[in-house]
Amino acid sequence: MIEIKNLHKSFGTKKVLNGINLTIPDGVTYCIIGRSGCGKSVLIKNIVGLLEPDEGEVIIDGYNIHNLERKELFKIREKFGFVFQGSALFDSYTVYENVIIGLYERGVRDPKILQSEATRVLTAVGLLPDPEEVGEAAFQNEWKILRDKMPSDLSGGMRKRVGVARALVGKPSYIFYDEPTTGLDPITSEQVDNLIASLAKKLSITSVIITHDLFSVVKIANYVALLEDGNLHFNGEVGQLRHSTDPIVLEFLERYKTKVV
Repeated sequence: MIEIKNLHKSFGTKKVLNGINLTIPDGVTYCIIGRSGCGKSVLIKNIVGLLEPDEGEVIIDGYNIHNLERKELFKIREKFGFVFQGSALFDSYTVYENVIIGLYERGVRDPKILQSEATRVLTAVGLLPDPEEVGEAAFQNEWKILRDKMPSDLSGGMRKRVGVARALVGKPSYIFYDEPTTGLDPITSEQVDNLIASLAKKLSITSVIITHDLFSVVKIANYVALLEDGNLHFNGEVGQLRHSTDPIVLEFLERYKTKVV
């Protein structure tokens, strides 16, 4: 569980987060929405320990992460997976190298372990077939083709799936998505939404998603937090957002021309 208590963050004289209180239970999909510059990314960076709050606490599984020693913080971060906007794959690395880089940096060198984890996560995101369905020989053939592809060989949707696969390495408890459907066409966006929803259900993983895509919110979220001028303006179930009469919520929905019916 993630608990955010009275979180404040400023940069110089600019107040970005103003006393955020938010609890994200285990196993849910939580979308964080709000206009550009409202503090969404800053909030996530405080949660994962990339930024230090001016005041307040971030408690993950009972640990105040900003009181941890560096080694302890790295241990907590092993529970996190992160899917970056635009996927952020390394252009000079193959699909396989992009996927296993996190394990490699943790000191894992056994080729069997690295390959087993790579094939597990690439199967989970639908880039490899289930070996039980197609047979081992066909699976290994598909794996040999995929593993050596470069990011430039992949479609936008495939790159996003590789980014998600990389985030799943090591079986994290929490996965953070930064604008996962930005720049994708509607069909690919829907495929990514379906992938996020299926992984959350199949792996019982806690998903935290920064997004402007209200269609995605309605489709996949259990809960929604709306930030406005550094404050937590709305926090509740997605159905409550859809039927809210709050002027700021309605303005946000209208601004992004989203029909939530």
